[in-house]
Amino acid sequence: MAEFIKIYPENPNSRAIQQVVDCLKRGGLIIYPTDTVYGLGCDFTNIKALERVAKLKGVKLEKSNFSFVCEDLSNLSDYAKQIDNSAFKILKRALPGPYTFILPGAKTLPNPFKKRKTVGIRVPDNSIAIAIVNALGNPIVSTSIRDDDDIIEYTTDPELILEKWDDKVDLVIDGGYGDNEASTIIDLSENPPLIVREGKGSLEIF
Repeated sequence: MAEFIKIYPENPNSRAIQQVVDCLKRGGLIIYPTDTVYGLGCDFTNIKALERVAKLKGVKLEKSNFSFVCEDLSNLSDYAKQIDNSAFKILKRALPGPYTFILPGAKTLPNPFKKRKTVGIRVPDNSIAIAIVNALGNPIVSTSIRDDDDIIEYTTDPELILEKWDDKVDLVIDGGYGDNEASTIIDLSENPPLIVREGKGSLEIF
């Protein structure tokens, strides 16, 4: 049975955030709100938790396309190789926001990701997600939770999410209704940048 915690995005309760962080540090899996759809996440330094996420998604961890949810761009060099000025300007303009950026992977990544040529970076415009990453002290490895329904791709109601994921994860956050449109994915490892998926984020800023 997963814990179910209500956190208000206007003013995330620090005690509730710490409860989420404690769960992550124990190797727990969480479902949490972003500025797009709800995400499934874990501490990116915890190998067992990463393997659980990969198993739930039916993929091999080494070949997974999980993104790293970061607090901001200050520690970007820990996860991505040196990027040029034009790419960095795009990141600064777009983040925080509903975008996933694919960047060349750094050699300092945790073991399962060391052989990756690229990484996906997210800085969501969501106070709950940012507060969790800030209190954790490192990124969350994250993936969207898709719905089996052919019409509704993403469940937006946290209580329905809990019903579906109750026996699969350790904690579900109710941060209000989520969106039903995923992030826009832009590959900055290519020159010129390549739009991989058009989602919630506007392309006009590019």
